[in-house]
Amino acid sequence: MPEASASEELAPSLVGEEYEVEVGPVAHGGHCVARTGGGQVLFVRHTLPGERVVARVTEGRTDSRFLRADAVDVLEPAKDRVEAPCPFSGPGRCGGCDWQHVKPGAQRRLKADVLTEQLQRLAGLTPEDVSWDGTVEPAPGDKVAPGEVPAWRTRMRYTIDAEGRAGLLKHRSHEVQRIDHCLIAAPEVEELGIEAREWPQIATVDAIAATGSADRQVVLTPRPGGRLPLVELNREVSVLRVGEKDRAVHRVHGRDFVRERADGRTWRIGEGGFWQVHPRAAEVLVDAVMRGLTPRKGETALDLYCGVGLFAGALTDRLGEKGAVLGIESGKRAAADARKNLEDFPRVRIEHGKVDKVLPRTGITEADLVVLDPPRTGAGKRIVDQVAALGPRRIAYVACDPAALARDLSYFATAGYRPRFLRAFDLFPMTHHVECVAILEPVGKGA
Repeated sequence: MPEASASEELAPSLVGEEYEVEVGPVAHGGHCVARTGGGQVLFVRHTLPGERVVARVTEGRTDSRFLRADAVDVLEPAKDRVEAPCPFSGPGRCGGCDWQHVKPGAQRRLKADVLTEQLQRLAGLTPEDVSWDGTVEPAPGDKVAPGEVPAWRTRMRYTIDAEGRAGLLKHRSHEVQRIDHCLIAAPEVEELGIEAREWPQIATVDAIAATGSADRQVVLTPRPGGRLPLVELNREVSVLRVGEKDRAVHRVHGRDFVRERADGRTWRIGEGGFWQVHPRAAEVLVDAVMRGLTPRKGETALDLYCGVGLFAGALTDRLGEKGAVLGIESGKRAAADARKNLEDFPRVRIEHGKVDKVLPRTGITEADLVVLDPPRTGAGKRIVDQVAALGPRRIAYVACDPAALARDLSYFATAGYRPRFLRAFDLFPMTHHVECVAILEPVGKGA
């Protein structure tokens, strides 16, 4: 039998097709679930559970397992719907915010629903099983009225279009939505004026406004073969660039780091490195982790995926002179910053490398406390087993993705650890993201 051609193998596209649908529950990822008249699953953005909308397909074919769509006409709105305050939000526009059209309290309820569903589906856990009250807590200072938007994002990545103007990417696209103002950007970021000027030969501009200091930083990534333009920013703003060949970050002028404040200390973050985006996130998470772990003088602790040392420093302060902390970080510059940040603590050690490779080489066979703050993909079974084998009395798991959290909690259950309690925080308002802190202890230990 002759092989079918590529055109014969592809089922007809449904992009652009419209369906009038009843919208079902919220799903992980900033959309809600609906079904076409033919039974195909639709993941619909810009809608709410219980609404009746016209959904226009943005991705999918007649044989697709599911279709992606935008609600382009709301026929029966939900009571929690508001007019999106951002002019760049909506079908076919900026993909940065998922819930601009939703009242703030309802956004947190949607996130709680997603977390509940992911825990049940991937770990077989109910809110009662993890001692979670079922609410997502607002960040301090973020209580706003419906139709208002907290300006919280202290780190922004702008994509530059073909004409050299700044914008943000559209949802699941490389297409740029040009903007003149981002409502969730912190005022200190907007003061840099990224949207107001042209960026010839530049692909992306990362803008960083440290809230723990007056430090401001811009990181430029030139287009392939592009030359770095003359940067006419305030000389007090540090400028860095990403090398085309080595992808390393190089200083153009100013400091190659910014300084943040958290837990009573100043933290140095170099070369556009990771720090929590919400200005109060670091304090919120340190408080939740330390309350959950209840560190005792003289204990030993691990801070895995330690970044610039935030949790390692908080632990060291509380463990006293006889306590000891090991941090492991895969980023070379972040590990160097962690050593610098914690250089006045002789009983802190920072190792550079991947956690699953470095941890077995340390020779450590037991630990009292462990902090796990993995990337969005989670820690995974191998690292969960390595941590559980150390027999810690408590583990703090910091998660920015409820699906990864649920998967890893199921691995911990197999390894003999159960959640003592869980807290969830709305550190990314207007988006579908939620931050969680789960405190685990060995099965059989009394509450």
